[in-house]
Amino acid sequence: MQSAAVVGWRWLWVAVLLGALAACAHDPVREPVETLNETTGVTIATLSSPITLVQTGLLAFHKRASFAYLGPVEWNRMGNRRYGLWIHIAPGNDRQVADVREPGAVTLILDDGALDMTPLDPMLLGSEAYSPVVNWGQSVYFSLTVESLRRLGASRYIGLDFRASGQSILRFKPTDDAHAALSDYVNARLGNSG
Repeated sequence: MQSAAVVGWRWLWVAVLLGALAACAHDPVREPVETLNETTGVTIATLSSPITLVQTGLLAFHKRASFAYLGPVEWNRMGNRRYGLWIHIAPGNDRQVADVREPGAVTLILDDGALDMTPLDPMLLGSEAYSPVVNWGQSVYFSLTVESLRRLGASRYIGLDFRASGQSILRFKPTDDAHAALSDYVNARLGNSG
């Protein structure tokens, strides 16, 4: 016959396991993080952390992988909203990329094709939305319209292509479910309005 203590511990572990399963089943909306730049009066809404993408293809032994990061941004100055996409490239030790602000240096690929992107001058923003991940990387902001932000949030496929030195292309794909994070962000910022 089992002691009451053993039975009690088993029930405790069952309760912990059920609680963990319930927590995994609940996927709360990832609310954007809002910060107020007191100098400019602009409220900036971002993801809590940017989406990580890793270079696709085979990597040689002892080579550091290249990573890219992206995150949507909303700048709100007393109801006047602007949208953008922050992209940061952290090249590994085997490939370098072209200047990410050059036309055609970065291509964002969605379900329905490439998204036209125009660089946005960060001097106009008043505050950095995301911090660079590495000091040897390059960061750039691109303008987004409400329509292109909705396209980004609706797309199940997200890919980034960077032009490398020698005109070759470095391709990146997300390490996690980028669609869920972007969809939640767009729904939180735009809802059904537009």
